[in-house]
Amino acid sequence: MKLLSRLVLLAAVIALLMLLVAGPGTRLEFWDFRFGFTLMRWALYVGVGAAGLGLILLLIPRTRSGNVLPLVAAMVIGLGTATVPWLLVQQAQSVPRIHDITTDTHNPPEFIAVAPLRADAPNPIEYEGEEIARQQREAYPDIVPLETDVYPAIVFDRALETAQTLGWEIVAADSDNGRIEATDTTFWFGFKDDVVIRIQGSNGGSRVDVRSKSRVGLSDVGANAARIRRFMDALDERLH
Repeated sequence: MKLLSRLVLLAAVIALLMLLVAGPGTRLEFWDFRFGFTLMRWALYVGVGAAGLGLILLLIPRTRSGNVLPLVAAMVIGLGTATVPWLLVQQAQSVPRIHDITTDTHNPPEFIAVAPLRADAPNPIEYEGEEIARQQREAYPDIVPLETDVYPAIVFDRALETAQTLGWEIVAADSDNGRIEATDTTFWFGFKDDVVIRIQGSNGGSRVDVRSKSRVGLSDVGANAARIRRFMDALDERLH
């Protein structure tokens, strides 16, 4: 029975290791992101299985004797590991399966300098039209342009500073046309999402539009909308 308890604990540890290497291995290009997602999915299955088996064995007096610590550890590690991918699944199911978010769905800012960097990206650079615009409006009604009475040239400088502060890699900064293009790399999986910022004169001040688009994946799990919110909030603070 002691061996069985140790095997259950080993399964929980293996689940944890699969979770821990899924993202960094993808970021370091040891494997494709799809395999990274597969590792996370199996971390969920194995983690739940180890925790469930640990609980069952704890309920059996004959197996519980002298094996409480490894079985409890298996339950804690297994459930803790399974919680991470489970929460990601819940997040993915709570948002539409889109990966291109913009403050202007009628005339979205265009990617120009970023285009060559997306040459091999599975997701096309073109905006896909009204269908995703409708889904965005329903899911993210707060993603709207920033209107300010500050002069466009000043807004451009503040927008560039904001993008740099957020850690984005600046691809192009065209002050004459009021356009900034950048790439943001996600921390865990190293996904590269591209951003274009457009600053235009409006009503004596400026209007700022932002578009954020993932290079891979059908769903961005809300990442692009969150990125635009962070940028707009940070920029608004710099302008006041």
